[in-house]
Amino acid sequence: MKIGAPREVTASEARVALTPDSAVQLAKLGYCSIIETGAGVAAGFSDDAYRAVGVEVAPSAEALWASANVVAKVRPPEPSEVAYLSADKTLISFFYPGQNAELLELAREKGVNVIAMDMVPRISRAQKMDALSSMANIAGYRAVIEAGNNFGRFFTGQVTAAGKVPPAKVLVIGAGVAGLAAIGVATSLGAQTYAFDVRPEVAEQIESMGAEFVYLDFADGEGGGQQDGAATGGYAAPSSPEFREKQLAKFRELAPQIDIVITTALIPGRDAPKLWLADMVAAMKPGSVVVDLAAERGGNCDLTVADQRIVSDNGVVIIGYTDFPSRMAAQASTLYATNIRHMLTDLTPGKDGKLVHNMEDDVIRGATVTFEGAITYPPPPPKIAAIAAQKPKEKVKEPTPEEKRATEAAAFKAQTKSQLTLLAVGTALLLLVGAFAPPAFMSHFVVFVLACFVGFQVIWNVSHSLHTPLMAVTNAVSGIVILGALLQIGSGNWLVVLLAALSVLIATINIVGGFLVTRRMLAMFQKS
Repeated sequence: MKIGAPREVTASEARVALTPDSAVQLAKLGYCSIIETGAGVAAGFSDDAYRAVGVEVAPSAEALWASANVVAKVRPPEPSEVAYLSADKTLISFFYPGQNAELLELAREKGVNVIAMDMVPRISRAQKMDALSSMANIAGYRAVIEAGNNFGRFFTGQVTAAGKVPPAKVLVIGAGVAGLAAIGVATSLGAQTYAFDVRPEVAEQIESMGAEFVYLDFADGEGGGQQDGAATGGYAAPSSPEFREKQLAKFRELAPQIDIVITTALIPGRDAPKLWLADMVAAMKPGSVVVDLAAERGGNCDLTVADQRIVSDNGVVIIGYTDFPSRMAAQASTLYATNIRHMLTDLTPGKDGKLVHNMEDDVIRGATVTFEGAITYPPPPPKIAAIAAQKPKEKVKEPTPEEKRATEAAAFKAQTKSQLTLLAVGTALLLLVGAFAPPAFMSHFVVFVLACFVGFQVIWNVSHSLHTPLMAVTNAVSGIVILGALLQIGSGNWLVVLLAALSVLIATINIVGGFLVTRRMLAMFQKS
């Protein structure tokens, strides 16, 4: 069976659904691969690179569609490509069935089996096939690069002989895959990064990446005012009118301070919500940049024009490109081809080059939009629950000053009681030993017991995390032990000599171990 990848007919599309590396992996599944001539050139893959790994190069799109049993594409098929579809073929591509009802009906009429990569269910097992996340990750990264290319200043703050340069302030709206990627890049470039999302559970992710989560100000002041905006499949849900008003008010407050805004808010099957309005753009400083990743669905910014870079009346640059992944075609093609390969791995359980379209499989059923002449979109809910958003951790209630004092008093009382008990037991033992032992022994024994008691109290009160450093500084104590043992090693009593020699041995081991521990600790803080 042949897997074919045609050249994308959309003018701005540079990605390709099959790379030389993925073709090698598909061969292990028993498939032969065929690619249209020139299909990978824009992504940096020449025809010779494909031939080198055994991929057949078709001279035209017609020859490829006629030869391939499974056709892998990036974009949904154009009208010129629909003519090549037939009942004996399987199409794997982005399809967007919710927005392309006419195309979906054409696929049904042709009898072709269509697997939409944008419909892969968001369950744990399907993450390796989640092409939307793969492309969103690239889009978020590229958005920061485009912003930097249009921003006339440094991202990071600098102190130079010519003066001090403050860091750029970046606001990322929406902390999905694209948003988190943008946060990571902006933070790594040294920008002062802020992020907003309607889902409160992403606050920890944002803060762990070095950005500041933007909370809304509500009258009750509870929980920062965020709503639980998670919907099925991990996407954000539409906001209530009251929440939206608070959200816009917060953005208006931030607009004069922010240098770069990156908007990523998009709900599948809906037009992009308007979040960065014209008055907010007017409040921004000249030279600021807005990058709208939702431009294909109308944009999150009022002034966004799809596929264009425009400049507002007050000098703010608004970027509405819809081909961010295609601007990194080599990387995007590699990731997308890997997603396709994982999908075909699930479709080929026998690894014998035979496609098994198992409609009982959650992933395959969820991604299939037409099958054997019938429209199977929308799919039923998967048997396995989608990747659930974590609920925010409940904040531990802070004790009141009175509760703190009561707790400390109880702890002190318990500690004092245990110490008095230990002291009483020790005194009783000393009295018992003193009733039978000679006076010379008792003077040494009392010193020994006090040393053990004081040493125990000192060690016991040291934090566990400091036990290793404590070992490193006990060399001084070990040195005193060795000195005392050496003074006794010349004694005429064989028992004293034996004990002194044993003391020297044990203390020496302790000193050597202390130096080794110290050396290892210092090595942890040295650059390799």
